[in-house]
Amino acid sequence: MSTSPTPEEREKKDAEAKAREEEEQSKLPYKWTQTIGDLDITVPVPGNLKGKDFTVVLSKTKLKVGVKGQEPILDGDLPHPIHVDESTWTLTTLPPSGKSAADAQPSKVIDVHLDKSNKMEWWPHVITSAPKIDTSKITPENSKLSDLDGETRGMVEKMMYDQRQKEMGKPTSEEEGKMEMLRKFQQQHPEMDFSKAKMG
Repeated sequence: MSTSPTPEEREKKDAEAKAREEEEQSKLPYKWTQTIGDLDITVPVPGNLKGKDFTVVLSKTKLKVGVKGQEPILDGDLPHPIHVDESTWTLTTLPPSGKSAADAQPSKVIDVHLDKSNKMEWWPHVITSAPKIDTSKITPENSKLSDLDGETRGMVEKMMYDQRQKEMGKPTSEEEGKMEMLRKFQQQHPEMDFSKAKMG
């Protein structure tokens, strides 16, 4: 008897994991998004502060964001290295949100842009002490695939094809190539007995 979950059970388990992940991420004092090549973080901050009131440190493997003289909002090791020279931060004033103009306090955010050193890797979290997301559930946008150079794009498409084949229990492109070579050899040598031939 099979012990693997039914599609319904798997779907329910995935939905529960996604809900737990979303709850963990919503409790963080920042929001973040990523593409395969970079990562963007938005940190809400008091509207009365200016750029000089903040401490933002970007290094190859660490990130620190905070208000001077207070506990950092974000402080820790990055899961993977970044290109420091290509990474930036800005302080942005947001438009008032539906309040009357008289009592509308401006709100601001610190936008941090991290340029990943490895452009072929999804990050499970911004800093290693934060809760992880399931990177296997990330679906890259097809339009971003077109941004890759020809060789990298071909490699990514092959990896995606092989992953889909494995999920369906079908042979990967390499296994298909071996099977095709064996078929051609069998056609060229019909006098040989291949009934006990094993692929591996």
